[in-house]
Amino acid sequence: MDKSTKIYIAGHAGMAGSAIQRRLAAAGFTNFITRTRAELDLTNQAAVDEFFAAETPEVVYLAAGKVGGIKANNNFRAEFIYENLMIEANVIHSAWKHGVQRLLFLGSSCIYPRDCAQPIREDYLLSGPLEQTNEPYAVAKILGVKLCESYYRQYGAQFISVMPSNLYGPNDSYDLENCHVLPALIRKAHEAKVGGTPELIVWGSGNPRREFLYVEDMADACVHLMDSDIDHGLYNVGMGDDLPIRELAELVMDVVGYDGKIVYEQNQPDGTPRKLLNIDRLKSLGWLAKTQLRDGIVLTYQDFLSRLDRHS
Repeated sequence: MDKSTKIYIAGHAGMAGSAIQRRLAAAGFTNFITRTRAELDLTNQAAVDEFFAAETPEVVYLAAGKVGGIKANNNFRAEFIYENLMIEANVIHSAWKHGVQRLLFLGSSCIYPRDCAQPIREDYLLSGPLEQTNEPYAVAKILGVKLCESYYRQYGAQFISVMPSNLYGPNDSYDLENCHVLPALIRKAHEAKVGGTPELIVWGSGNPRREFLYVEDMADACVHLMDSDIDHGLYNVGMGDDLPIRELAELVMDVVGYDGKIVYEQNQPDGTPRKLLNIDRLKSLGWLAKTQLRDGIVLTYQDFLSRLDRHS
């Protein structure tokens, strides 16, 4: 892409969108279009259509959406399906209608069946039942994939879908009511360390295995795909390995410097037993993640501390 290409990043203020903008800026791109949620409600079809008509972006990164951890997904099922459905439908349709050259839709590995074979290949999509705790969110993200696929098959629109494993890194949310497992562990371990609490409470059994991807690597993969000759399709993005939640908790405690005891709340849901992505399709295009998990957690903890300092 030419460095003057007009790029719209939907969700630029979030963890994923901000990482994509940093990666593009580092590559020399400067012509960004951004709107805050207050400036543009992506669930409003007329507003989105007017925005695309006025701004005419050439490339779109669709990283906007309602996101959260297992607790938020399970408690706010209606909001998760409605808001994500509306955002995806409005942005993808308007992108096609107003002649966007390329679009990248950012989804989630939860689109795949709960109990499918591991590592998870892209063609396992819709091959079995979903995990119930986040089914509404997963259904919405599947729709985004199918929208991109359908606009390519009918109109030749160059719309790509990317499914990352669990993301973490700078600009993440540490709100325990809504955040994902890794930032929740960082906050809990830090507060236990500072408060001298002897125990760290962890949801579930600690047995589920998860794959974690540093958000800067995810952004690098997205830019790599958009710079490739690929004009459509679904691509997993991950590290290629995973670990049990109990090992993740021990790793976070080591990075934070907390040496208390882990207590598992066995009455809380575990979610999907395992989610390890097969990344062969992306590897064949010459991309691999660079940030090892411990290094990424160190950087994320530094980000957490810096945000504490700013608010103190």
